[in-house]
Amino acid sequence: MSNWDLMMPGMGLTAIGLAGLTLSYAGIAHTFIDGMHALTGLTMFVGLIFLAVGILDGGISTSNRAKATTLVILSIALGFGMYAMTANTSNFTVTIAGILLAIAFPAIVIAYLAMKHPTIVKPVGTIVGLASAIGVVMWISFGIFAAPDTYMIPQNIEEPVKDIVPLEPVYKIDIVPEFSVEGKPNYKPNMATVPQGHVIQWTNTDSVSHTVTSSEDFGETFDSGLVDAGDTFTLDTKDLQAGRYEYLCGVHPWMGATFVIKEPGKITIPKGAATPSDEQIYYDPESISVSVGDSILWENVDDTLHTATSGSPDTGADEIFDSDILSAGDTYEFTFTDAGTFDYYCILHPWMTGTVKVE
Repeated sequence: MSNWDLMMPGMGLTAIGLAGLTLSYAGIAHTFIDGMHALTGLTMFVGLIFLAVGILDGGISTSNRAKATTLVILSIALGFGMYAMTANTSNFTVTIAGILLAIAFPAIVIAYLAMKHPTIVKPVGTIVGLASAIGVVMWISFGIFAAPDTYMIPQNIEEPVKDIVPLEPVYKIDIVPEFSVEGKPNYKPNMATVPQGHVIQWTNTDSVSHTVTSSEDFGETFDSGLVDAGDTFTLDTKDLQAGRYEYLCGVHPWMGATFVIKEPGKITIPKGAATPSDEQIYYDPESISVSVGDSILWENVDDTLHTATSGSPDTGADEIFDSDILSAGDTYEFTFTDAGTFDYYCILHPWMTGTVKVE
């Protein structure tokens, strides 16, 4: 009979290892994926060792308990196996499955022979071992010394990737060195306020790899993947809702920082603004106060053309900002980087004026 004291933990550890590998390769364990790879792989192989020892110690059991336990373990393994084959994001799943099968089949054959025909285990084991060694040696030898440079793998010639310059305003954050010093900011600035619609660009100025990973949902909102030394990661905030976002480094989870997405101030060009009148509002509000770094969004809800042009009807445009022609329904956004009072008007209807105060 099999040694169930060894087989039970063996099968349990193997199932846990398979589950962990599936979670890791599926990209679910965003913040500790490398650790999951190592831990689950080790757990699975330890489980296989226990399982093999349990079988060889007493042979394969045919009791109802053994059959029921084996069925449960096979169901778990096959369930996670099917998920791993169909729903994961790894490009190496088939390769890993092939390697495991190449190890499993000879092991099963040798285990069976050890139980049924122990006298031929040694020659069969020797043959399998020699065949494996010869296969490895031949593969490496032909791959390095005799095969073409592609080494049996087609090489795709890729065009050089040019740096993409973001069209929106960029807010820069540095990943600073000495990340292991407790209490020292890891991202600079550690708290950032970013106008909605801007692009945030993180630059890794450290000598090791880091990530920029949303911490609340473990990377569902944004996840840079590994950012190597000197590389950058950009995040367009136009699809993010206004609010507070905490993030961390998936490789070094003690590294953390926060940025706040702030909605731009809004000015509406109301209907009827093209007609001068004492009761008509031309820009709503006509005067607005914001902080340095904030944005203003002008929206034309009138049924005719307008502009929002810095300057005044008397002195003309001063070229600080200019929306050009805004058709009905169009918008224009501008970010104020300097303090001061900025007057503006509509060049098509110069009686329309407004003011932005930046503090």
